[in-house]
Amino acid sequence: MAIDGLRSTAIPPLRELLDSARVVAIPTRTRFRGITEREAVIFESPAGASEFSPFPEYGDAESSRWLAAAIEFGWSEVPRTLRERIAVNATVPAVLAAEVPGVLARFPGCRTAKVKVAERGQTLADDIARVAAVRAALGDDAHVRVDANGGWSVADAFAALTQLAVFDLDYAEQPCASVPELAELRERLADAGVALRIAADESVRKAEDPLAVARAGAADLLVVKAQPLGGIAPALRIIAEAQLPVIVSSALDTSVGVSMGLHLAAALPEGVLAGACGLGTVALLAGDVVDRPLLPEGGELPVRRMTLDAAALDRFRATPERERWWRERIERCYAELSAAG
Repeated sequence: MAIDGLRSTAIPPLRELLDSARVVAIPTRTRFRGITEREAVIFESPAGASEFSPFPEYGDAESSRWLAAAIEFGWSEVPRTLRERIAVNATVPAVLAAEVPGVLARFPGCRTAKVKVAERGQTLADDIARVAAVRAALGDDAHVRVDANGGWSVADAFAALTQLAVFDLDYAEQPCASVPELAELRERLADAGVALRIAADESVRKAEDPLAVARAGAADLLVVKAQPLGGIAPALRIIAEAQLPVIVSSALDTSVGVSMGLHLAAALPEGVLAGACGLGTVALLAGDVVDRPLLPEGGELPVRRMTLDAAALDRFRATPERERWWRERIERCYAELSAAG
């Protein structure tokens, strides 16, 4: 049996997956998406280290795509890469404005920053202050993006973005949750003379039809992530069909998962990338599982496979309870893939 996107590589036996799996829990430097510890499964696989790390709240059907991506990256050859280094953006969590310089210092050389907004429990004033601090720190020639993770209604997004637009935003990522809302917001902003691009993230990676947002004309560009889309090959097909510029991003992966994203970005044809990619997020973790973590240097990351650090795997090993939970999750997701095949 073969998984879609695995380039004719058969799915390995479940026992092989489980035997090669190491479950880790790495603290984050600041709260991100409501978590302070990032859990992941690292596979010591034949083609090189691979990662399976859907967030705990994701269901088995959705998470099975992440497992397909891990199998593709760990048990088959990656596509030919067209570039050796990828420009990346700084990622600024929903921190206080005063904390912004400290966050940006973890992303040396980055001239693009993505700023989290619409955080639960915060206000638009908090968002404005954070974005203002990023713009002040980086200067007028830098690119500043905002990411709401679908947290606004159309009315709230319109009100927020008309105010945030004074900071000369590169784009707004997933300001609203649904494709119809994105389309309505995009139209309202255009009618109001607000020149601001809309990027779709969750409307691609969490959708049953990842191309619906492109067909609806609801976004100017796509944010794509290799793991949620089932791997590099499926992501490349979606990008080719969407015919929109893209940014490749991560899901707070370890360097192993980020390497998967880098190989996706490096395989894209010329002219498809819409700017610096969101692959510098290892800087938000307080540890890693490889010998040379993928941390930005000069605003870029090298495209390479990872060598695991045995001591780090032991240091960040998850508790027995969490390890059992992840192994059972692998079994359930594997069953989903087998049923779909």
